[in-house]
Amino acid sequence: MPDRAPQPVDRQLPTDEARDLISLVREIAQREIAPHAAEEEDAGHFPRELFTLLSESGLLGLPYDSEYGGGDQPYEVYLQVLEELAAARLTVGLGVSVHSLSCHALAQYGTKERQAEYLPAMLGGGLLGAYGLSEPSSGSDAASLRTKAVREGEDWVLHGTKAWITHGGIADFYTVMARSGGEGARGITAFLVPGDAEGLSAAAPEKKMGMKGSPTAQVHLDGVRICDDRRIGDEGQGFAIALSALDSGRLGIAACAIGLAQAALDEAVAYATGRQQFGRPVADFQGLRFMLADMATQIEAGRALYLAAARLRDAGRPFSQQAAMAKLHCTDTAMKVTTDAVQILGGYGYTADFPVERYMREAKVLQIVEGTNQIQRMVIARHLAGPESR
Repeated sequence: MPDRAPQPVDRQLPTDEARDLISLVREIAQREIAPHAAEEEDAGHFPRELFTLLSESGLLGLPYDSEYGGGDQPYEVYLQVLEELAAARLTVGLGVSVHSLSCHALAQYGTKERQAEYLPAMLGGGLLGAYGLSEPSSGSDAASLRTKAVREGEDWVLHGTKAWITHGGIADFYTVMARSGGEGARGITAFLVPGDAEGLSAAAPEKKMGMKGSPTAQVHLDGVRICDDRRIGDEGQGFAIALSALDSGRLGIAACAIGLAQAALDEAVAYATGRQQFGRPVADFQGLRFMLADMATQIEAGRALYLAAARLRDAGRPFSQQAAMAKLHCTDTAMKVTTDAVQILGGYGYTADFPVERYMREAKVLQIVEGTNQIQRMVIARHLAGPESR
């Protein structure tokens, strides 16, 4: 079959700087990420050296203030960078999104002194972050978390276990939500915990159906002692901080999902236009053409949805409902598009010789992380009809 190179997405970008940024990201993706993606995912290799390159290139702090080493980019631009990275390899796109999520609490709720002390290394100093909210017994019901934070003089001592932590065991810092007060959401406080803190350890990475190159592990906090200046926000404000971060993080997941779906569509188009059956390309058959058309339409709709939510965020307007809609639609689209891509390639699609089977396995987790799609529907419905009756 002849090679058919995918056409770059025609993006609407607000500035020449943003266009140059996307060009840089595409160059890195084509040269450093995509050529090694299949082999490294199969081997379960996390490309830490690549994240060092991304940090040196200014790509790990794009939506944050340049005063602290960020890129001063609007979310509208940052998310399109994530999409480009995820199209090359989801482990990388999602890893950048999680890192950005882990910086959110300090960047938005930390004191000026703590921001000046910690953010430059977090945003542009080669560090890698992780986000610690979920626990073995509290996933969707995050407000019931059990990790304890006990005040001892000027310090806090943390005990507990966090679960499903992307970059667990390899992160340089963790944004951790822990219970410092009573039951429920108002008893939770946020902390910035160093990755090398005494008493912090990680279990063996989970054995997953996809994204094998991205380590996901439980993280244990066994008497981890940190000073009070690593508390983020007020005592009891942690759950509100967590939800604020998740609204933005869900947009990151949505952008990654569209990048993955775009990669699957590009692969399906290349195969369909090159594969001959009954004396002509299989792309000539109407049933298959309709599948490609539906895939492309859903991708464009998802891209428009996450960008609309991002523009609300950039304008300082409420966007929680739109973030939930974007996460729901874009991740469902990724699952459908990658499944259809496998179908279009037929038997070849089911083999590891082509990347679409990997895309399909990877897409599934996007419907689960940072709030399952059932939770997204609950969030959307609450905006429409108010809280559920008790």
